[in-house]
Amino acid sequence: MSSDPWGRVDETGTVYVRTADGEKVVGSWQAGSPDEALAYFERKYEGLVVEIGLLEKRVRTTDLSSKDAMAAIDHLREQVDAHHAVGDLDALRARLDKLVELVDKRREERKAQRARQSEEARQAKEALVVEAEELAQSDQWRAAGERLRALVDTWKGLPRLDRKSDDELWHRFSHARSAFSKRRKQHFAQLDAQREDARRIKEQLVAEAEALSGSTDWGPTAARYRDLMAQWKAAGRAQREHEEELWNRFRGAQDVFFAARSSVFAERDAEQAENLKLKEELAGEAEKLLPITDLKAARAAFRAINERWEAIGHVPRDARPKVEGRMHTVERAIQEAEEAEWRRTNPEARARAAGLTGQLQAAVDKLKGQIEQARAQGSTAKAEKLERELEGRQALLDQALKGLQEFGG
Repeated sequence: MSSDPWGRVDETGTVYVRTADGEKVVGSWQAGSPDEALAYFERKYEGLVVEIGLLEKRVRTTDLSSKDAMAAIDHLREQVDAHHAVGDLDALRARLDKLVELVDKRREERKAQRARQSEEARQAKEALVVEAEELAQSDQWRAAGERLRALVDTWKGLPRLDRKSDDELWHRFSHARSAFSKRRKQHFAQLDAQREDARRIKEQLVAEAEALSGSTDWGPTAARYRDLMAQWKAAGRAQREHEEELWNRFRGAQDVFFAARSSVFAERDAEQAENLKLKEELAGEAEKLLPITDLKAARAAFRAINERWEAIGHVPRDARPKVEGRMHTVERAIQEAEEAEWRRTNPEARARAAGLTGQLQAAVDKLKGQIEQARAQGSTAKAEKLERELEGRQALLDQALKGLQEFGG
């Protein structure tokens, strides 16, 4: 008979293993010596030790599921309980029991982790729904649309909840996206209609602008172009594919008109600058007639100068008052000289002036006599009244005498 601390072989070749519950039959060995029998079943025990060690490592270091772990433990426990190995089987059972405890602990940890992840996923999805519902009311079509697409990608990356909760949240999320898409579609449909209206209006404006481009009615046409530009801005934008082409035609028509006007105005400005130079020379020539000493000669010379003046044409508007003022000054001096000459040489006017002077002189002399008489009679009030009347007549007489002097007498 052969034995070791964990097993023995009897005379019949039966192999036993020692356990806490006593010896258990391992098997029968007839192929060799008892030592060989023990060595064989001890190797089977070592194999169980290795398998249990590997399973312990997998449970601790990998994400082996609890179900698979328990199936592996049960399989090893069946082998241990079958007593087909020689060794400390009770130690193996203890290790398997501890492994069961570890698997149960891991199961609870994973359950708690899944609960946390589920709650986090719920909160995350609720946050996505709230944001999507806010975005559904946004008018920032591009930014909101891009953000909603990003929210969908985020949603897909989150774990599923229980079916009821997940369906309810998805329904709200999907409804928000649909509401936004509907509003955006309505907005762009309305925008397309507005842009089509703008295109039709701008085509009419372009047609009128092109029709006006050859006009030489500079002022009214330029004013009309300003009106057309105001209408262009008020019309809004047409579709992108039409807006640039219409604008280029509209601007091109204006450019043709204003380039032609600028060319004409530049030529006119040069002509008017030359006219100003000529009129300034004539104004200087007219000013040499002052002061008037020979009225007849001055009148003839000014008439000749004025004829040349009228033949010259327009000068720049801002320079016109000054140069024309110089000519008017000479013209007024000649007119004043003519009036003085007329008064001096007009017999009828001289006679009328002399007659008026005589009448006023007689009235003054009469009043003086009446004043002396009133004073002699002691009528002071009447005398003072007559004196006031005398002052008025005397003033008229003085003025008449001055006018008579202008006639040379």
